[in-house]
Amino acid sequence: MTATKTQKDNIAALQKARERVRAGGGAERAAKQHQDGKLTARERVAMLLDRDTFQEAGLFAQHRAVLFGMADKPLPADGVITGFGKVGGRTVHIASQDFTVAGGSAGEVHGIKIADAMRHSLDTGTPFLFVNDSGGARVQEGVGSLAGYARVFHHNVMLSGVVPQISLICGPCAGGAAYSPALTDFIIQTSYAYMFITGPAVIKQVTNEVITAEQLGGARAQTKNGVVHFIAENDVEAVKICKRLLSFLPSNNLEDPPRVDPDKRHMYDESLNRIVPDDSKLPYDVREIVTRIADRGDFLEVQKEFARNLVIGFGRIVGRTVGIVANQPSVLAGALDIDASDKGARFIRFCDAFNIPLVTLVDVPGFLPGIDQEHGGIIRHGAKLLFAYSSATVPKLTVVVRKAFGGGYIAMCSKELGADQVFAWPSAEIAVMGAEGAAEIVFRREISAADDQDARRQELIDEYRETFATPYVAAGARLADDIIEPAETRGCLAAALDELHTKRRPRPTKKHGNIPL
Repeated sequence: MTATKTQKDNIAALQKARERVRAGGGAERAAKQHQDGKLTARERVAMLLDRDTFQEAGLFAQHRAVLFGMADKPLPADGVITGFGKVGGRTVHIASQDFTVAGGSAGEVHGIKIADAMRHSLDTGTPFLFVNDSGGARVQEGVGSLAGYARVFHHNVMLSGVVPQISLICGPCAGGAAYSPALTDFIIQTSYAYMFITGPAVIKQVTNEVITAEQLGGARAQTKNGVVHFIAENDVEAVKICKRLLSFLPSNNLEDPPRVDPDKRHMYDESLNRIVPDDSKLPYDVREIVTRIADRGDFLEVQKEFARNLVIGFGRIVGRTVGIVANQPSVLAGALDIDASDKGARFIRFCDAFNIPLVTLVDVPGFLPGIDQEHGGIIRHGAKLLFAYSSATVPKLTVVVRKAFGGGYIAMCSKELGADQVFAWPSAEIAVMGAEGAAEIVFRREISAADDQDARRQELIDEYRETFATPYVAAGARLADDIIEPAETRGCLAAALDELHTKRRPRPTKKHGNIPL
């Protein structure tokens, strides 16, 4: 049957309307995006999603504002592109703000479109990706724009712990808009983007301090304060990070993470026997251990520049995704402080929400001492780590590499905190405190009475270490399940994960616990 002229005209009109809206703010503004080193909103969507999988929703959506000249000012797609597609063959929902349309400003309908995409993400159990590039609230819409933001925030919370949420900050993200990324699981920020609540103009007005947007909320600043999880040089790298991150994650909290072809090599890696120095005071980079126990050395570190005394991230062991938490002896000797506690606790809770087993590598002298830490609330912040590990029901494997002292030993997923299996290397020292400090307390009188105090002190230090701090004492008390050769670590972890992948650990019936925020 041949289409009639009217039918052909209708189709042609539809195609023109689509082309007009998909052009966004026009070629000139798109060129300006490119000059600034940025992709357009649609280019970002196309790069994120598998080819020819994007299905757009709300293409012809329009604001309802009539004041300040808005009645005669249509905004293509109301400044945000929404819909769904696939990444690596798995469905995701997506929203991408279009800076070429009114600076990507968010109004009521703009917010409704984003929230609708989030609702579909929740209903279908699929990850939600939000590309931020917006000048902020659309002031011409007044409180309606705030209502749009609030709707998005509410959905962020509804999605939390149900589906992974990833924010890409590829331009400005200012004012209230910054709270949506803060409510998501991971933030990837490009080097030329910025986030802040109160901008340079407000700060100058209040404090008379002159500061740039980059100094205030640039990627480097935001990684130091723990807001941002990954820095990307540009949009292309941000997309690559996002795809790599998604490859480790399940689509929702009812699924296990995707299992890839298992790497069964290097179950016995003799190089692990040589990483930890004989002198317990000497530092080393714990990431050398992490990359040797992970399949093919593939480790995606999270919040690399924040609280560097604790290393967190994703890897795989024989094809299974694991979340890795490790003290970093090369920074603050691996001691736990306020920021490290926050960093670790949030990551642990994410892994627990999405069925990702936890592997903890321990080399911790304890919690960082100091008046700044005490006044900053180290008790409250350290308790977050205790709460996160204790409440987690996923498989929890702990490897004590070297020091495991005091409260730090407990907080790094000790047996009593619910570790399913604890392995100790022969170099492990598990004790209330280091032998040096303990000897000064326990043997104070004997040291003082000795003719050669230094020699006697060393004798008693060695005696204390051999009596209390060896892994054999901990293993004898069932605080460690086994003492293993470092070279055996990967094989032991692989076997334990295989045993524990069907783990079920019921918890008392309650609405939720009250984590010490």
